Amino acid sequence: MSTTAELLARAAELYPGEVVTEAHVRHLELPKGAGRFALITLDNGLDHTKPTTFGPRSLANLDAALDRVQEEAAAGTIVGAGLTGKPFVFAVGADLKGVGLLGRHRDALAVGTGGHEVFKRLADLGVPTFAYYNGAAMGGGVEVGLHCTYRTVSRAVPAFSLPEVFLGLVPGWGGCALLPNLVGADRAVTVIIENALNQNRQLKGAQVFELGIADALFDGADFLERSLVWTAEVLRGERTVQRAEVDRGEAWDRAVARGRALADAKVHGAAPAAYRALDLIAAARSGDLQAVFDAEDTALADLVMGGELRAGLYAFDLVQRRAKRPVGAPDKGLARPVTKVGVVGAGLMASQLALLFVRRLEVPVVLTDVDQERVDRGVGYVHAEIEKLLGKGRIDQDRANRLKGLVTGVLDKAEGFADADFVIEAVFEEIEVKQRVFAEVEAVVPAHAILATNTSSLSVTEMAAELKHPERVVGFHFFNPVAVLPLLEVVRGERTDDTALATAFAVAKQLKKTAVLVKDAPAFVVNRILTRFMGEVQNVIDEGTPVEVAERAVQPLGLPMSPLVLLELVGPAIGLHVSETLHRAFPDRFRVSPNLAAVVRAGKRGFYAYDSGRPELDPEVAALLVQGDTVLTEEQARARVLDAVAEEIGLMLDEGVVAEAQDVDLCLITGAGWPFHLGGITPYLDREGISERVNGRRFLAPGLASVPV
Repeated sequence: MSTTAELLARAAELYPGEVVTEAHVRHLELPKGAGRFALITLDNGLDHTKPTTFGPRSLANLDAALDRVQEEAAAGTIVGAGLTGKPFVFAVGADLKGVGLLGRHRDALAVGTGGHEVFKRLADLGVPTFAYYNGAAMGGGVEVGLHCTYRTVSRAVPAFSLPEVFLGLVPGWGGCALLPNLVGADRAVTVIIENALNQNRQLKGAQVFELGIADALFDGADFLERSLVWTAEVLRGERTVQRAEVDRGEAWDRAVARGRALADAKVHGAAPAAYRALDLIAAARSGDLQAVFDAEDTALADLVMGGELRAGLYAFDLVQRRAKRPVGAPDKGLARPVTKVGVVGAGLMASQLALLFVRRLEVPVVLTDVDQERVDRGVGYVHAEIEKLLGKGRIDQDRANRLKGLVTGVLDKAEGFADADFVIEAVFEEIEVKQRVFAEVEAVVPAHAILATNTSSLSVTEMAAELKHPERVVGFHFFNPVAVLPLLEVVRGERTDDTALATAFAVAKQLKKTAVLVKDAPAFVVNRILTRFMGEVQNVIDEGTPVEVAERAVQPLGLPMSPLVLLELVGPAIGLHVSETLHRAFPDRFRVSPNLAAVVRAGKRGFYAYDSGRPELDPEVAALLVQGDTVLTEEQARARVLDAVAEEIGLMLDEGVVAEAQDVDLCLITGAGWPFHLGGITPYLDREGISERVNGRRFLAPGLASVPV
């Protein structure tokens, strides 16, 4: 038994549940008499919704296929070998479920080494090798192709990436060594660091070719046939593959420095994966591939045994699985069909909602407001956004005309909503205003219509209290910008019935949103946690800590933006309003900052000015601040903020605001953009010992978002 086989056999024992990928070898005669060719197809036997992955048994199957091909190459019975995937999928990398089961450094090292040993064989078969990227390729799926002599890619490929840094790993089966030596360090940094840290941005097939990762680009309809013709031309010497020379001088250093700046801007040193990947890219300049392969193995094993990867895998599972099966959602068979939607309000938020509903549901959408000018402006916004989609080629002219025709506006709610099945309000965030709106709507809508509120913090139960049918009122809280953030908090009032709730979840699914069931509690989930978080930052500032110290204190979390920049995005007035709402509900924990109130009274849009091109404390705001004399260090301030967040989440779980801590994390990831390496937040609080210090218990069971015991 070979060393590689032993490594993979040991790894396979740790993961009995692997979905195994077969490596089918078939032979064909290349066009133009180029000779006999061995084509290996990677296929797990399932349809494209269950992409092909590499676990230990799958790697062993590829290893066995390469044994056969190598024997044929040595015997001179083939002129080359190729690798492709099942329809729509090439391969999407390592089996992450298996990675999550690894509990010892040596086992993680074995998986890294085993993958390398198999993939390296593609460069040492004795005949030229070809990767045909026919469909989605990610992680190890990209890397196995990098080991080949040549590569082609289909224009139809929808997703191509090295996402490891996004999850808390490095491309550890050759990506950090091979990609910069193929396309140069700067392009490698774009794919490995920049794209991964930008919410796992994917490349299309044409971009893969433009970057020089693939040597040829063909349309999807006859991709394999044309790739084989191209292969024959290469093997016959009729076609020479030209590749740009890689700059191994100062350009390499500049690329790595750019990568470090990108990592600093995104994670502020809080997660190690990007920095380990950059170290590997820097080392790859030598061209000593085996040395970098060995370093990839070590980096991979170190990161597999780290908390950030486990949190990343946990977060990935939340958005891929839990998000698709909302906990607590009623039987979907209870949902009523929605054939027309009403939107009360025609401001920016209401207009964004109207656009989303018409694009996803493709049913009539009617906006109303208090005067014709506002109605016209709201409808005009939706029509203009549809024209933008047309201009970008996202939709064709027929669909643009159809969508615009579905969006109208009226002043009279009776005229607009008499046959609506679902009406959502997005008016001013005052309980009396919303109660009045719902009373007006209830008087004119059909008996079956669902009434939804986009409130961010007010009580759904109180909003519906005076209605004849409060059971049909449901909270439907979107996050701004509506088109970008996936989260939708679906709020059950005290009298909301299962039919209304089931309809809300069905509509959320049609809207392609991540719906989480939330109890009717002040500010629900995201705004309650963010207000406690930002409120504690504001508290330490009010008590005397300098603004810049308080802001730097939370940088090690690697959040998408600092607390005061987030406040600016939300709007100080809205932030103040939510803090006042929560202060009324929980006066002992939520304080209304007099400094924030002063900023709002002064009409300031935030704490910062941008005259120099970067945020600096606005002198006018600085003059407004009244601070005490308690000055905390960054470490002390961070402890204060995280203790407050841990306490609030513990209380929310005790109150049953959501079913489990996993729902808190899912909300923060999809509604506030909190990073995967935190797992949302509760895995980080557990890992740092904050949960137990504050609440006397962990939020998650050991091993769920941490290394198995």
